[in-house]
Amino acid sequence: MNNLAIKIIRLQQTRIQQLGFIAHIHFELEGCFEHNLSSSTLLYAQINQLFSQYNIAGNLVSEYWYNQWEFVSQFNGQSPLEEAHNLNFVITHLSRLAAKVGVTKTLIQPVVWGGDQGKLAQNCKNVFSDDKRAVHIPNAIQLNISASSLIGENIVANRDFGELLQQCFLQTSLPCCLLYLPEEAAFERFALKSKYGLARELCSPTDISGGHQGSIALYLKQGKHNQLMGEKMLLVDHNNQPLISEYHWQKTARIEHRLGASSQHYDPYANVVFALANLINALELFYSNTKNLDEVYGVDILPLHSSISLPKSLYNKGQKLGAIELFIQDSWLPKSINKVQQQMLANESSVEQLKRENSLHLAVYDQQLGDQFKQQILAKYNVLSLTH
Repeated sequence: MNNLAIKIIRLQQTRIQQLGFIAHIHFELEGCFEHNLSSSTLLYAQINQLFSQYNIAGNLVSEYWYNQWEFVSQFNGQSPLEEAHNLNFVITHLSRLAAKVGVTKTLIQPVVWGGDQGKLAQNCKNVFSDDKRAVHIPNAIQLNISASSLIGENIVANRDFGELLQQCFLQTSLPCCLLYLPEEAAFERFALKSKYGLARELCSPTDISGGHQGSIALYLKQGKHNQLMGEKMLLVDHNNQPLISEYHWQKTARIEHRLGASSQHYDPYANVVFALANLINALELFYSNTKNLDEVYGVDILPLHSSISLPKSLYNKGQKLGAIELFIQDSWLPKSINKVQQQMLANESSVEQLKRENSLHLAVYDQQLGDQFKQQILAKYNVLSLTH
């Protein structure tokens, strides 16, 4: 576990409560199995039973490709920190648990090379032709974020706030892409569609974009496939298909950050720090007298429906900066963390809460947590940055 990030998340959660809200984060993780078992349904049921024994709020379900699975978080009211604990457990222990029920190999990686075979038939979305070309399966980690008031109202359902939060993520996701693209194979994942002629088979995003279908999507009334959000079935037919439904999209409104790469190196705690920093930014801006993001980020603000190219590598290539150098140059995230630390220590009620959580000494004696966090991330790549 990332103990430094855990300290920061506790401070961030306290700050968000101080602002009058409760943050909600939920993860979705994709991967693949290698096994000779006859029933994937039974396999997933057995693993989910093991999850329940460890109090993990989530289930394994089948995904699009054969032997591809997805871990989907349950909405059980867990805190962002508890959600990070859950995903960290799955990344760390799924291979061991799956081996107990007959899986020979568990793959949590950005691309599973030759993971399946097939090509969609012409003009079809789910019918395959006789072409048995190898399909390299991209696996993602998706982070969903919203926030509710103390009386349970989802603030992301307010379009003005939802678009502001989305804009915050659009501004910060490029300089902080090292957090959610932590290994070189994560960048190869983005080139799969063009490099191997699989544009129709694969739906993974390839750049940073907004709107309600982009890689950083704002879901209000409509979802990724233009489906109505928040469906509650009132009456079903004999095939369990809905006959009458209600739609409470306000409850499910959220930002979906769909750029993360499935990886053993993905740090759930560091990515929760990143997400909560954006949420705090948006809340403070929304309830202030100014919403000038250009002053906050020091750059011209991008239109919500623009597209931003991601780096090609962890490392610099020609004139193109890599993810590591982009993070070295970033000052927003460490400054945001340091600001929250200072705010919490200056507030008497926050100090009392930190005392109750036995976290006060961590906040007091660990000076400039944001700077330490940045150095910790870079140290994984044998890089140190002395600039903020």
